[in-house]
Amino acid sequence: MHSQTVNTSSQRFLSRLVCALLLSATAAIGPLALAADPAEHPVLKRKVSLPPSADLHYNIEAKQSGLQVTGESTVKWSNANGKYSVNAETRAMLVGKILEATSEGDIDAFGLAPARFVEKRFRREASTTTFNRETHAINFTQSTETYPLKGGEQDRTSIIWQLISVARGAPDKFTNGSEWQFFVAGPRDAEQWSFKVVGREKIKTKQGEVNAVHIFRAPPPDDKSQKLDIWLAPSSDWYPVRLRFTDPDGDFIEQTLDNVSKK
Repeated sequence: MHSQTVNTSSQRFLSRLVCALLLSATAAIGPLALAADPAEHPVLKRKVSLPPSADLHYNIEAKQSGLQVTGESTVKWSNANGKYSVNAETRAMLVGKILEATSEGDIDAFGLAPARFVEKRFRREASTTTFNRETHAINFTQSTETYPLKGGEQDRTSIIWQLISVARGAPDKFTNGSEWQFFVAGPRDAEQWSFKVVGREKIKTKQGEVNAVHIFRAPPPDDKSQKLDIWLAPSSDWYPVRLRFTDPDGDFIEQTLDNVSKK
């Protein structure tokens, strides 16, 4: 009986741990709500400067339903020969790899131009979001939704790197209170995201204290999904040194940079 109780507790713990870490690699903010008229999303062309290729390693700490959760995430960012790719993996203690997300495509006048976004979650079939440049449409394997492809659209993995590229292209414009909008596609649909520059803060990492630009992305007022905070380090090519996902009930997932290796 005691052994059976322990096994049940372990299974519950692992289940919660998996749920807690599923979002960390892709910066997902919960289910996307469709825009009132997604066909009208604006086309915004900005100056961009892509960061150098690098491998980044993050430690993950979280609190979910009273449980302390740990894990790690790796991000492989490549920028070469007019093309880019991002591969992010999240691993949880005792479970192993629970999520892999890949974004790849070209580099054009808007910055990153995704061609394909693939997300593979723990014990689920992979989902694919396609940015079809010939038909000028965004399509999904997980839904029948379609959106017009006008230029500048991102997916949930590329968006962080497009944000970095825009910040590097116009660092003097990333001032407190400035807002930056992007049209972002997930596994099933897409909507416009708005990021706001909060200010500059010092972040402690294993590599020392880093001065970072704090950027905040909140869900719409009537949406009780996760909030996302991102800290970018101008002194380190604007790589993200920390990401924090906060639930309405105070639970959180925090991802802090442990090591970066430039290629």
